[in-house]
Amino acid sequence: MEMFDVRTPQGDPTGEVKERSAVHRDGDWHGTAHIWLVRRREGRIELLLQKRSRTKESFPGCYDTSCAGHLSAGDTFLEAALRELEEELGIAASGEELYFAGIYPCQVDDYFGGKHILDREISAVYLYEKPVNEADLRLQAEEVEAVCWIDFERLKELAAAGAEGYCIFPWETSALESAFQRRYGI
Repeated sequence: MEMFDVRTPQGDPTGEVKERSAVHRDGDWHGTAHIWLVRRREGRIELLLQKRSRTKESFPGCYDTSCAGHLSAGDTFLEAALRELEEELGIAASGEELYFAGIYPCQVDDYFGGKHILDREISAVYLYEKPVNEADLRLQAEEVEAVCWIDFERLKELAAAGAEGYCIFPWETSALESAFQRRYGI
């Protein structure tokens, strides 16, 4: 049974701990970590997308953040980010290898498989910039069906259009753009 810290909309733990399904049913704010694998090629920025497993509760089979996951009760954002990188992609990283891009609130109010989910997340966004060959990744089958690289400009277009088969939202491409400006000066 997964247990989450209920958080304020600013991301601070309230002291209440609830089971995952109750958090999503009740619309409680809770923490997630989103990690984007980034590479620069020919002056362009590319990001690794994961194709979510078709068995996922929300957005099954959609292209999503390189790696993401919920904070378990008691976790910090960084602990969850490092754990998810290892579990989903087989990357054993250190905290120093992640660039912190910021904390962002997001909300999804939708139905999946006939079940209503009100998912209110406080998401810490990180960049992982070490070279990665997707063929060397160890994908967690329960979570990740496949991975592929995409040009950042194309990803922004898809997010803005709400393209079918992608669960990347404009708030996240804006967060990435801000991080790239700070990190790379572009």
